[in-house]
Amino acid sequence: MGAGSTNQSDHASGEGAASATALHQIRQDWLDKGREPVIDPDLKIVDAHHHLWDMPGNRYLLRDYLDDLASGHTVLASVYVQSGTMMASEGPEDFRSVGETAFAASIAQECDGNRNLPRVCAAIVGSVDLNLGSRAAPVLEAHVEAAQGRLRGVRCLTHWHEDPVIHRIHTTAGLLSTSGTRDVARLLEQMGLVLDIWVYHTQLDEVIDLARACPGLTIVLNHAGTPLGCGPYADRREEVRRLWQEKIATLAEMPNVFVKLGGLAMRFSGFAFDRRPEPPSSETLAATWAPYILECIERFGSSRCMFESNFPVDKASCSYPTLWNAYKRLAGGASPSERSALFFDTAASVYQLQLNAERC
Repeated sequence: MGAGSTNQSDHASGEGAASATALHQIRQDWLDKGREPVIDPDLKIVDAHHHLWDMPGNRYLLRDYLDDLASGHTVLASVYVQSGTMMASEGPEDFRSVGETAFAASIAQECDGNRNLPRVCAAIVGSVDLNLGSRAAPVLEAHVEAAQGRLRGVRCLTHWHEDPVIHRIHTTAGLLSTSGTRDVARLLEQMGLVLDIWVYHTQLDEVIDLARACPGLTIVLNHAGTPLGCGPYADRREEVRRLWQEKIATLAEMPNVFVKLGGLAMRFSGFAFDRRPEPPSSETLAATWAPYILECIERFGSSRCMFESNFPVDKASCSYPTLWNAYKRLAGGASPSERSALFFDTAASVYQLQLNAERC
């Protein structure tokens, strides 16, 4: 099945919808107050997680991303992750998400045709409704076709919390624990695709159960498991960190689980960088995130961790060069091989990227 036409201002979901709120508006003049020199500019990077979209009041497309990529760090390729936008405007409802995959593939093809550009969307993580269960097979096949050889996995919206201050997006409680999800997981394993998962720290037990039930499936935990710091958790940071740490330690025991380091600039973590009179420095970001990022690296090892920008969502709180400077500070104690894994090799391996450092 083809993707059909896309509605480029169609509904957005996940981080996308969150970014459309006032809390996630990008203020370039504010970001410009925090310019700083790029650290280790020659270090090769795969941006393991970013989005592109065109929504009312929130536009971030290829040119915007390329402008960020040109800010000084050596980003050779990127992994496009489900955003819930650019959906097909016609055809069966279950196949509408194929439109987003086709859109990402068109971006990849455009960049592949220009040797002066990074390989944006070199890997694509699409979206399939986990409720479909075994009926997801033809939808996955349509994504594979639309991705033109670049589909590496899927992500469905699974982050949920009963508190309305936290949970503003329509998702289903306990979706990762359903038989439908188990059936989709088996299909992904058979097709050699990964399952990206975004949950809050309160849902990490669901990820643990899924990883145990599907040991042959590669699972990529997004945004370091999103330790909450807003709503009822606003004044419980140490309590949350201890609970999160316990669950992360359990997940790290499962060799099929990998983790993306990033996403901590979102409002969910409660650091409120976007509410400061000036943007945070890379030193501030690194110091704030160290208890989470370094814990993940310690538990999982560099070969199962990868840094992500989560742009443009995290751009509401910091600029692209400052974000990667912070990551480089956090990895300051790593060996050269460990740094290579964190910034490049792990993402390239998990998402099966065939990258030539001379032309990516």
